Amino acid sequence: MKLILENIKELIQVEQKAKSWVNGKEMAKLPVLKDAYLVIDGDQIDSFGLMNEFPPNFRNEDIVMEIDCTDRLVMPSYCDSHTHLVYPCSREQEFVDRIKGLTYEEIAQNGGGILNSAMMLEKATENELFYTAVQRLHELSMMGTGAVEIKSGYGLTTESELKMLRVIRHLKENSPLLIKATFLGAHAIPKGYQDNRQKYIDIIINEMLPVVAAEELADYMDVFCDQGFFTVDETKQLLEAGAKYGLQAKIHANELGLTGGIQVGVEQGALSVDHLEYVGDAEIQSLLGSETMPTILPGAAFFLDMPFSPVRKMMDAGLPVALASDFNPGSSPSGNMNFIQSLACLKYKMTPEEAINAVTINSAYAMGLEHVCGSICPGKQANVFITKELSGYAAIPYYFGSNPVETIILNGQIL
Repeated sequence: MKLILENIKELIQVEQKAKSWVNGKEMAKLPVLKDAYLVIDGDQIDSFGLMNEFPPNFRNEDIVMEIDCTDRLVMPSYCDSHTHLVYPCSREQEFVDRIKGLTYEEIAQNGGGILNSAMMLEKATENELFYTAVQRLHELSMMGTGAVEIKSGYGLTTESELKMLRVIRHLKENSPLLIKATFLGAHAIPKGYQDNRQKYIDIIINEMLPVVAAEELADYMDVFCDQGFFTVDETKQLLEAGAKYGLQAKIHANELGLTGGIQVGVEQGALSVDHLEYVGDAEIQSLLGSETMPTILPGAAFFLDMPFSPVRKMMDAGLPVALASDFNPGSSPSGNMNFIQSLACLKYKMTPEEAINAVTINSAYAMGLEHVCGSICPGKQANVFITKELSGYAAIPYYFGSNPVETIILNGQIL
Protein backbone atom coordinates (compact mmCIF):
# COMPACT_ATOMS: atom_id res chain seq x y z
CA MET A 1 0.00 0.00 0.00
CA LYS A 2 1.12 3.53 -0.73
CA LEU A 3 0.80 6.13 1.99
CA ILE A 4 0.73 9.78 0.90
CA LEU A 5 1.40 12.53 3.42
CA GLU A 6 0.35 15.82 1.84
CA ASN A 7 0.18 19.53 2.66
CA ILE A 8 3.10 19.10 5.05
CA LYS A 9 4.01 22.44 6.62
CA GLU A 10 7.68 21.42 6.99
CA LEU A 11 9.23 18.17 5.77
CA ILE A 12 12.44 17.99 7.77
CA GLN A 13 15.82 16.35 7.12
CA VAL A 14 15.33 15.56 3.43
CA GLU A 15 18.04 14.20 1.13
CA GLN A 16 18.04 12.43 -2.23
CA LYS A 17 21.19 10.45 -1.46
CA ALA A 18 22.05 9.10 1.98
CA LYS A 19 25.08 10.61 3.67
CA SER A 20 26.89 9.23 6.70
CA TRP A 21 26.81 12.25 9.01
CA VAL A 22 27.08 16.02 9.20
CA ASN A 23 29.89 17.73 11.06
CA GLY A 24 31.25 21.11 12.09
CA LYS A 25 29.48 24.07 10.46
CA GLU A 26 27.32 21.67 8.41
CA MET A 27 25.47 20.74 11.60
CA ALA A 28 23.82 24.16 11.56
CA LYS A 29 22.24 23.38 8.18
CA LEU A 30 18.96 21.48 8.08
CA PRO A 31 17.36 20.63 4.72
CA VAL A 32 13.64 21.43 4.93
CA LEU A 33 10.86 21.53 2.33
CA LYS A 34 7.82 23.70 3.03
CA ASP A 35 4.33 22.84 1.75
CA ALA A 36 5.52 19.38 0.80
CA TYR A 37 4.38 15.84 0.22
CA LEU A 38 5.92 12.47 1.15
CA VAL A 39 5.12 9.15 -0.51
CA ILE A 40 5.69 5.89 1.38
CA ASP A 41 5.53 2.62 -0.54
CA GLY A 42 5.32 -0.46 1.65
CA ASP A 43 7.96 -0.11 4.36
CA GLN A 44 10.18 2.33 2.45
CA ILE A 45 10.26 6.01 1.61
CA ASP A 46 9.44 6.36 -2.07
CA SER A 47 9.67 10.05 -2.91
CA PHE A 48 9.01 13.58 -1.71
CA GLY A 49 8.65 17.07 -3.14
CA LEU A 50 6.68 20.31 -3.16
CA MET A 51 2.90 20.11 -3.22
CA ASN A 52 2.70 22.23 -6.38
CA GLU A 53 4.78 19.54 -8.11
CA PHE A 54 2.81 16.57 -6.75
CA PRO A 55 2.42 13.82 -9.43
CA PRO A 56 -1.36 13.36 -9.82
CA ASN A 57 -0.97 9.78 -11.03
CA PHE A 58 -0.09 8.67 -7.47
CA ARG A 59 -3.74 9.13 -6.52
CA ASN A 60 -4.91 6.90 -9.37
CA GLU A 61 -3.41 3.73 -7.91
CA ASP A 62 -5.70 1.13 -6.36
CA ILE A 63 -4.41 1.08 -2.80
CA VAL A 64 -3.55 4.53 -1.51
CA MET A 65 -4.09 6.17 1.88
CA GLU A 66 -3.78 9.95 2.14
CA ILE A 67 -3.06 11.92 5.31
CA ASP A 68 -3.57 15.68 5.38
CA CYS A 69 -0.67 17.23 7.31
CA THR A 70 -1.82 20.84 7.16
CA ASP A 71 0.01 22.95 9.81
CA ARG A 72 1.99 19.87 10.85
CA LEU A 73 5.64 18.89 10.52
CA VAL A 74 6.96 15.52 9.33
CA MET A 75 10.32 14.28 10.58
CA PRO A 76 12.40 11.11 10.44
CA SER A 77 12.01 9.14 13.66
CA TYR A 78 14.66 9.77 16.28
CA CYS A 79 17.57 7.35 16.60
CA ASP A 80 18.53 6.79 20.24
CA SER A 81 22.00 5.28 20.05
CA HIS A 82 22.64 4.73 23.77
CA THR A 83 20.16 3.18 26.23
CA HIS A 84 20.06 0.63 29.03
CA LEU A 85 16.30 0.13 28.93
CA VAL A 86 16.30 -3.55 29.92
CA TYR A 87 16.48 -3.37 33.71
CA PRO A 88 14.64 -4.96 36.63
CA CYS A 89 13.48 -1.96 38.70
CA SER A 90 13.85 1.76 39.24
CA ARG A 91 16.31 3.32 41.72
CA GLU A 92 14.47 6.21 43.35
CA GLN A 93 16.37 5.77 46.63
CA GLU A 94 19.63 6.72 44.92
CA PHE A 95 17.86 9.78 43.54
CA VAL A 96 17.02 10.77 47.11
CA ASP A 97 20.59 9.97 48.25
CA ARG A 98 21.96 12.38 45.66
CA ILE A 99 19.58 15.07 46.84
CA LYS A 100 21.02 14.54 50.31
CA GLY A 101 24.55 15.07 49.02
CA LEU A 102 26.02 11.70 48.03
CA THR A 103 27.90 11.57 44.73
CA TYR A 104 27.40 9.01 41.97
CA GLU A 105 30.73 7.43 42.88
CA GLU A 106 29.89 7.31 46.61
CA ILE A 107 26.58 5.61 45.88
CA ALA A 108 28.41 3.03 43.75
CA GLN A 109 30.97 2.42 46.51
CA ASN A 110 28.10 1.78 48.95
CA GLY A 111 26.69 -0.98 46.74
CA GLY A 112 24.29 1.17 44.76
CA GLY A 113 24.40 2.10 41.12
CA ILE A 114 25.19 -0.58 38.58
CA LEU A 115 25.85 -3.21 41.26
CA ASN A 116 22.40 -2.62 42.75
CA SER A 117 20.73 -3.18 39.37
CA ALA A 118 22.87 -6.29 38.85
CA MET A 119 21.66 -7.77 42.13
CA MET A 120 18.02 -7.13 41.20
CA LEU A 121 18.46 -8.41 37.65
CA GLU A 122 19.80 -11.73 38.87
CA LYS A 123 16.42 -12.36 40.50
CA ALA A 124 14.32 -11.27 37.51
CA THR A 125 13.07 -13.70 34.87
CA GLU A 126 13.45 -13.15 31.13
CA ASN A 127 9.67 -12.76 30.84
CA GLU A 128 9.60 -10.06 33.53
CA LEU A 129 12.44 -8.16 31.88
CA PHE A 130 10.83 -8.47 28.46
CA TYR A 131 7.43 -7.25 29.64
CA THR A 132 8.76 -4.10 31.30
CA ALA A 133 11.11 -3.35 28.39
CA VAL A 134 8.24 -3.60 25.89
CA GLN A 135 6.37 -0.96 27.88
CA ARG A 136 9.40 1.34 27.81
CA LEU A 137 9.87 0.83 24.07
CA HIS A 138 6.24 1.71 23.47
CA GLU A 139 6.64 4.90 25.50
CA LEU A 140 9.75 5.86 23.49
CA SER A 141 8.00 5.25 20.18
CA MET A 142 5.10 7.50 21.21
CA MET A 143 7.64 10.31 21.71
CA GLY A 144 9.13 9.88 18.25
CA THR A 145 11.90 7.29 18.57
CA GLY A 146 12.07 4.70 15.80
CA ALA A 147 15.50 3.14 16.36
CA VAL A 148 17.21 2.32 19.63
CA GLU A 149 20.42 0.70 20.82
CA ILE A 150 20.06 -1.37 23.99
CA LYS A 151 23.00 -2.45 26.12
CA SER A 152 23.41 -5.30 28.55
CA GLY A 153 25.61 -4.57 31.56
CA TYR A 154 23.33 -5.08 34.53
CA GLY A 155 24.14 -8.79 34.65
CA LEU A 156 27.86 -8.90 35.51
CA THR A 157 27.72 -12.70 35.53
CA THR A 158 27.74 -14.95 32.49
CA GLU A 159 24.22 -16.20 33.16
CA SER A 160 22.71 -12.76 33.76
CA GLU A 161 24.48 -11.01 30.88
CA LEU A 162 23.23 -13.69 28.50
CA LYS A 163 19.75 -13.36 29.99
CA MET A 164 19.75 -9.64 29.19
CA LEU A 165 21.01 -10.16 25.65
CA ARG A 166 18.39 -12.83 24.99
CA VAL A 167 15.71 -10.41 26.15
CA ILE A 168 17.07 -7.81 23.73
CA ARG A 169 16.98 -10.40 20.94
CA HIS A 170 13.35 -11.12 21.82
CA LEU A 171 12.62 -7.38 21.64
CA LYS A 172 14.25 -7.22 18.21
CA GLU A 173 11.97 -9.98 17.00
CA ASN A 174 8.77 -8.48 18.40
CA SER A 175 9.11 -4.69 18.29
CA PRO A 176 8.37 -2.43 15.31
CA LEU A 177 11.39 -0.32 16.29
CA LEU A 178 14.82 -0.92 14.80
CA ILE A 179 16.97 -2.32 17.63
CA LYS A 180 20.72 -2.79 17.97
CA ALA A 181 22.15 -4.91 20.81
CA THR A 182 25.39 -4.07 22.61
CA PHE A 183 27.25 -6.42 24.95
CA LEU A 184 28.39 -4.46 28.01
CA GLY A 185 29.74 -7.13 30.34
CA ALA A 186 32.46 -4.61 31.24
CA HIS A 187 30.05 -2.15 32.87
CA ALA A 188 31.56 -2.45 36.36
CA ILE A 189 33.73 -4.75 38.45
CA PRO A 190 31.29 -6.94 40.42
CA LYS A 191 31.57 -7.73 44.10
CA GLY A 192 34.14 -10.39 44.84
CA TYR A 193 36.50 -9.30 42.06
CA GLN A 194 37.68 -5.94 43.39
CA ASP A 195 41.03 -7.44 44.43
CA ASN A 196 41.34 -9.56 41.28
CA ARG A 197 40.03 -7.48 38.41
CA GLN A 198 41.80 -9.59 35.80
CA LYS A 199 39.81 -12.63 36.88
CA TYR A 200 36.55 -10.92 35.95
CA ILE A 201 38.04 -9.64 32.69
CA ASP A 202 39.03 -13.23 31.90
CA ILE A 203 35.44 -14.33 32.52
CA ILE A 204 34.18 -11.75 30.03
CA ILE A 205 36.73 -12.83 27.43
CA ASN A 206 36.70 -16.60 27.95
CA GLU A 207 33.14 -17.32 29.14
CA MET A 208 30.82 -14.55 28.00
CA LEU A 209 32.17 -13.55 24.60
CA PRO A 210 32.20 -17.04 23.03
CA VAL A 211 28.50 -17.58 23.84
CA VAL A 212 27.53 -14.04 22.84
CA ALA A 213 29.20 -14.65 19.48
CA ALA A 214 27.93 -18.21 19.01
CA GLU A 215 24.31 -17.16 19.62
CA GLU A 216 24.75 -13.90 17.67
CA LEU A 217 23.36 -11.94 20.61
CA ALA A 218 25.17 -8.63 20.06
CA ASP A 219 25.96 -6.18 17.30
CA TYR A 220 28.56 -4.24 19.31
CA MET A 221 30.72 -4.45 22.43
CA ASP A 222 31.00 -1.67 24.98
CA VAL A 223 33.33 -0.97 27.92
CA PHE A 224 32.92 1.61 30.70
CA CYS A 225 36.38 3.16 30.43
CA ASP A 226 36.56 5.73 33.23
CA GLN A 227 37.98 6.38 36.66
CA GLY A 228 36.70 3.83 39.15
CA PHE A 229 35.69 1.43 36.37
CA PHE A 230 37.92 -0.01 33.61
CA THR A 231 41.36 1.37 32.78
CA VAL A 232 42.62 2.17 29.29
CA ASP A 233 44.76 -0.97 29.23
CA GLU A 234 41.85 -3.14 30.41
CA THR A 235 39.57 -1.53 27.84
CA LYS A 236 42.04 -2.23 25.06
CA GLN A 237 42.35 -5.86 26.16
CA LEU A 238 38.57 -6.31 26.20
CA LEU A 239 37.86 -4.60 22.89
CA GLU A 240 40.61 -6.51 21.12
CA ALA A 241 39.02 -9.72 22.37
CA GLY A 242 35.60 -8.58 21.14
CA ALA A 243 37.02 -7.66 17.75
CA LYS A 244 38.15 -11.26 17.27
CA TYR A 245 34.46 -12.19 17.35
CA GLY A 246 33.51 -9.42 14.93
CA LEU A 247 32.08 -7.07 17.55
CA GLN A 248 32.83 -3.42 16.80
CA ALA A 249 33.55 -1.20 19.78
CA LYS A 250 31.37 1.40 21.46
CA ILE A 251 32.74 3.03 24.62
CA HIS A 252 31.48 4.81 27.74
CA ALA A 253 34.23 7.43 27.97
CA ASN A 254 35.23 10.52 29.94
CA GLU A 255 32.10 10.84 32.06
CA LEU A 256 34.13 11.26 35.23
CA GLY A 257 37.43 12.69 34.00
CA LEU A 258 40.06 12.92 31.27
CA THR A 259 40.80 9.22 31.47
CA GLY A 260 41.93 8.33 27.94
CA GLY A 261 38.69 6.64 26.94
CA ILE A 262 38.26 8.71 23.80
CA GLN A 263 41.78 7.99 22.57
CA VAL A 264 41.53 4.24 23.12
CA GLY A 265 38.12 4.27 21.44
CA VAL A 266 39.53 5.92 18.33
CA GLU A 267 42.52 3.56 18.39
CA GLN A 268 40.19 0.55 18.53
CA GLY A 269 37.95 1.82 15.73
CA ALA A 270 34.95 2.45 17.98
CA LEU A 271 31.74 3.35 16.20
CA SER A 272 31.05 5.87 18.96
CA VAL A 273 32.45 7.18 22.21
CA ASP A 274 29.67 8.22 24.58
CA HIS A 275 29.19 10.60 27.54
CA LEU A 276 32.19 12.93 27.05
CA GLU A 277 31.55 15.32 29.92
CA TYR A 278 35.32 15.85 29.96
CA VAL A 279 36.86 16.69 26.58
CA GLY A 280 40.11 18.59 26.04
CA ASP A 281 42.18 19.58 23.03
CA ALA A 282 43.93 16.20 22.90
CA GLU A 283 40.59 14.38 22.78
CA ILE A 284 39.31 16.62 19.99
CA GLN A 285 42.47 16.08 17.97
CA SER A 286 42.13 12.34 18.43
CA LEU A 287 38.57 12.39 17.08
CA LEU A 288 39.30 14.62 14.11
CA GLY A 289 39.82 12.52 11.02
CA SER A 290 38.49 9.38 12.70
CA GLU A 291 35.26 7.52 11.93
CA THR A 292 34.22 7.53 15.60
CA MET A 293 31.07 9.50 16.47
CA PRO A 294 31.25 11.65 19.63
CA THR A 295 27.94 11.01 21.39
CA ILE A 296 26.66 13.28 24.13
CA LEU A 297 24.16 12.13 26.77
CA PRO A 298 22.52 15.30 28.13
CA GLY A 299 20.02 13.43 30.28
CA ALA A 300 22.74 11.91 32.45
CA ALA A 301 24.62 15.19 32.94
CA PHE A 302 21.33 16.93 33.78
CA PHE A 303 20.10 14.25 36.20
CA LEU A 304 23.47 13.84 37.96
CA ASP A 305 24.24 17.59 37.92
CA MET A 306 27.54 16.97 36.15
CA PRO A 307 29.59 19.24 33.87
CA PHE A 308 28.17 19.71 30.39
CA SER A 309 30.31 18.51 27.51
CA PRO A 310 31.99 21.31 25.47
CA VAL A 311 29.83 20.61 22.42
CA ARG A 312 30.25 24.08 20.93
CA LYS A 313 34.04 23.73 21.01
CA MET A 314 33.82 20.27 19.44
CA MET A 315 31.62 21.42 16.55
CA ASP A 316 33.71 24.56 16.01
CA ALA A 317 36.72 22.25 15.62
CA GLY A 318 34.89 20.44 12.83
CA LEU A 319 33.57 17.39 14.68
CA PRO A 320 30.17 15.77 14.25
CA VAL A 321 28.08 15.27 17.39
CA ALA A 322 25.29 12.80 18.14
CA LEU A 323 22.83 12.97 21.02
CA ALA A 324 21.28 10.02 22.85
CA SER A 325 19.13 9.59 25.95
CA ASP A 326 21.18 7.11 28.05
CA PHE A 327 17.80 5.87 29.30
CA ASN A 328 18.60 3.88 32.47
CA PRO A 329 17.30 3.59 36.03
CA GLY A 330 20.23 5.23 37.81
CA SER A 331 21.50 8.25 35.94
CA SER A 332 18.99 9.09 33.18
CA PRO A 333 15.50 7.68 33.78
CA SER A 334 13.99 9.14 30.62
CA GLY A 335 14.10 8.25 26.94
CA ASN A 336 12.37 11.44 25.78
CA MET A 337 14.42 12.59 22.80
CA ASN A 338 12.35 15.78 22.53
CA PHE A 339 13.58 16.78 25.99
CA ILE A 340 17.12 15.79 24.99
CA GLN A 341 16.89 18.39 22.23
CA SER A 342 15.68 20.98 24.74
CA LEU A 343 18.68 20.26 26.96
CA ALA A 344 20.98 20.45 23.94
CA CYS A 345 19.69 23.91 23.10
CA LEU A 346 19.46 25.28 26.64
CA LYS A 347 22.53 23.77 28.29
CA TYR A 348 24.90 23.07 25.39
CA LYS A 349 23.95 26.12 23.30
CA MET A 350 23.17 24.03 20.24
CA THR A 351 20.78 25.50 17.70
CA PRO A 352 17.57 23.58 16.92
CA GLU A 353 19.11 22.61 13.56
CA GLU A 354 22.21 21.19 15.26
CA ALA A 355 20.11 19.33 17.81
CA ILE A 356 17.88 17.76 15.13
CA ASN A 357 20.93 16.65 13.13
CA ALA A 358 22.34 15.13 16.31
CA VAL A 359 19.24 13.03 17.09
CA THR A 360 18.60 11.87 13.53
CA ILE A 361 21.34 11.44 10.94
CA ASN A 362 24.33 11.52 13.34
CA SER A 363 22.75 9.24 15.91
CA ALA A 364 21.75 6.86 13.11
CA TYR A 365 25.46 6.65 12.22
CA ALA A 366 26.30 5.96 15.88
CA MET A 367 24.10 2.84 15.57
CA GLY A 368 25.42 1.75 12.19
CA LEU A 369 22.05 2.60 10.59
CA GLU A 370 22.90 5.72 8.60
CA HIS A 371 21.82 4.09 5.31
CA VAL A 372 18.57 2.78 6.80
CA CYS A 373 17.12 5.62 8.86
CA GLY A 374 17.88 9.09 10.23
CA SER A 375 16.63 11.14 7.26
CA ILE A 376 13.81 11.43 4.73
CA CYS A 377 15.54 9.72 1.81
CA PRO A 378 14.21 7.48 -1.00
CA GLY A 379 14.94 3.84 -0.20
CA LYS A 380 15.31 4.34 3.54
CA GLN A 381 12.97 2.63 5.97
CA ALA A 382 9.71 4.51 6.42
CA ASN A 383 10.15 5.46 10.08
CA VAL A 384 8.70 8.96 10.45
CA PHE A 385 6.34 10.90 12.67
CA ILE A 386 3.79 13.66 12.15
CA THR A 387 3.69 16.38 14.77
CA LYS A 388 0.75 18.20 16.24
CA GLU A 389 0.11 21.65 14.83
CA LEU A 390 3.40 23.56 15.30
CA SER A 391 4.76 26.89 14.14
CA GLY A 392 8.05 25.27 13.07
CA TYR A 393 10.73 22.80 14.12
CA ALA A 394 12.23 25.18 16.72
CA ALA A 395 9.01 24.67 18.68
CA ILE A 396 10.11 21.10 19.53
CA PRO A 397 12.94 22.09 21.91
CA TYR A 398 11.09 25.28 22.90
CA TYR A 399 8.16 23.42 24.46
CA PHE A 400 10.48 21.41 26.68
CA GLY A 401 7.79 19.62 28.67
CA SER A 402 5.53 18.66 25.78
CA ASN A 403 5.31 15.71 23.42
CA PRO A 404 4.94 17.17 19.90
CA VAL A 405 4.17 13.82 18.27
CA GLU A 406 0.67 13.15 16.93
CA THR A 407 1.06 10.21 14.51
CA ILE A 408 3.73 7.50 14.44
CA ILE A 409 4.67 5.62 11.28
CA LEU A 410 7.13 2.73 11.65
CA ASN A 411 8.02 0.39 8.79
CA GLY A 412 5.40 2.18 6.73
CA GLN A 413 2.65 1.25 9.20
CA ILE A 414 0.64 3.75 11.24
CA LEU A 415 0.77 2.87 14.93
